[in-house]
Amino acid sequence: MATRKDIQHSTDFLVIGSGIAGLSIALHAARYGSVTIITKKEDSESNTNYAQGGIACVLDPNDSPREHLEDTLNTGKGLCNCKAVEILVQEGPDRVKELLAMGVTFTTAPKSHAFAHLDLGREGGHSRNRIVHARDLTGRAVEKALLQNVKRNPNISLLQHHCAVELITNHHLKRSSPKSRCHGAYVFDAVHRVVFPLRARIVCLASGGGGRVYAHTTNPAIATGDGLACAYRAGADIANMEFIQFHPTTLYHPNADSFLISEALRGFGAVLRDSKGNEFMRKYHEMGSLAPRDVVARAIDTVIKQSGEPCVYLDVRHKPAEAAREAFPHIYAKCREYGIDFTRDLVPVVPAAHYICGGIRVNTHGNTNIDCLYACGEVASTGVHGANRLASNSLLEALVYAKRAAEHAAGRLSTAELIPADEIAPWDDSGTIDNEEWVLISHNFAEIGSVMWDYVGIVRSTLRLNRALRRIRLLDKEIEDFYRRTKITVKILELRNMVTTAKLIVLSALKRHESRGLHFTTDFPEQNDRYWKRDTVLSRSRKPGDRRP
Repeated sequence: MATRKDIQHSTDFLVIGSGIAGLSIALHAARYGSVTIITKKEDSESNTNYAQGGIACVLDPNDSPREHLEDTLNTGKGLCNCKAVEILVQEGPDRVKELLAMGVTFTTAPKSHAFAHLDLGREGGHSRNRIVHARDLTGRAVEKALLQNVKRNPNISLLQHHCAVELITNHHLKRSSPKSRCHGAYVFDAVHRVVFPLRARIVCLASGGGGRVYAHTTNPAIATGDGLACAYRAGADIANMEFIQFHPTTLYHPNADSFLISEALRGFGAVLRDSKGNEFMRKYHEMGSLAPRDVVARAIDTVIKQSGEPCVYLDVRHKPAEAAREAFPHIYAKCREYGIDFTRDLVPVVPAAHYICGGIRVNTHGNTNIDCLYACGEVASTGVHGANRLASNSLLEALVYAKRAAEHAAGRLSTAELIPADEIAPWDDSGTIDNEEWVLISHNFAEIGSVMWDYVGIVRSTLRLNRALRRIRLLDKEIEDFYRRTKITVKILELRNMVTTAKLIVLSALKRHESRGLHFTTDFPEQNDRYWKRDTVLSRSRKPGDRRP
């Protein structure tokens, strides 16, 4: 098949994804060798760019890493890896200071006693004000600064509109090798419509999450679980996929596409009310509207089902109007687009799928069980989040573990062989056709989202999960058959990865016979530490013939 002649087909580090994790790991790795980043859309399109709230970090002298650790462990409901959390809270401040040095402009407060006079907000589950933010567009500010630094670095190449099709493992080599190892990836160039092998000594997955498997999500369209699915097909262990965080407050409006209303608004003082104006969260948790996300999302789900109303409401009308507008200019402007002035009106909100707390199982250096394959960011399961992520720990985790992964991987360069090009099986799409049945693809996207939302949502049951599994397995078979007969497109790749990610979520949920954190099932409504205080792990052996070499 045709290939690209104008780009390098080998690199020291291949980074898949261009969010905060991918850009961070690239910048650190570039000190040790050549780096190629591939991203399937524009370079700034990622979950990071949509992150409003901020970065949880101990910078106030009245706060402490111990308190941040305890808040994280309490929210994680007994499944956090304590060592991983200790690393997070101890190394986090230095990573935030690096962002400041790169030019990220965080919001400041003249009277603050914290580092650099940063304004520190508060979000659900936190016992202290420790959220560093750039108004209500923190992710965008961080992404912009990281991208500027990446583009100035001569050791980094960034390929837009390129996506991974499969990871290159020993299965794809012409010679036999007993050790499981990653050698790069087959990459699809969506502009030229060609697939080519991109060889690498080290591969770093930083491809984000898969919120688009749900009909209602805060995630952008690119969040289709690509890295998760590729890693699983390659034989990587996947952990704790049942723990899907539903953000409690997204704008309820037919045209808003589940626009996120940041938890920072509740940290500012907004409270949740039902359709009759009652503040209901005190009935569910002592922290009220600032309770951890799993508690708030379930409470809203309960109130909606009991009342028959389609939503609940955020009320910030009691706070000074000018201060609210100044603190949340993006949210204010978006609400105004839909005729809502949050300084005078209640804001209708509902939960939506937001974040996968599980992912590719890694250790504290980002290693997977496949040699030379690393993962960091939302795609990885470091053990930091446990059964429920503490608000604003996600960007911090990406920063901390990207650096650790890059430095550990750099130590492998001298022994990580760059496989010769002629030893990799060429990509073979003979016998495939350009299929014009795009209605099948769009229908399958919608069906996956509907099945997951209806049966694998905030509240689950064994009956619902088994029903979901039957439908997802049928879709999986249909999509795989379609994939094998059809020339590659981005949409086909996304659909295939989405159905795999959905299957991993359902299988994990069925394996856990208790309710813990974000996984609540009516068949096992209690937390069971005796039998289930452990990770849920899914493994898959790589099988020949999985396609396409």
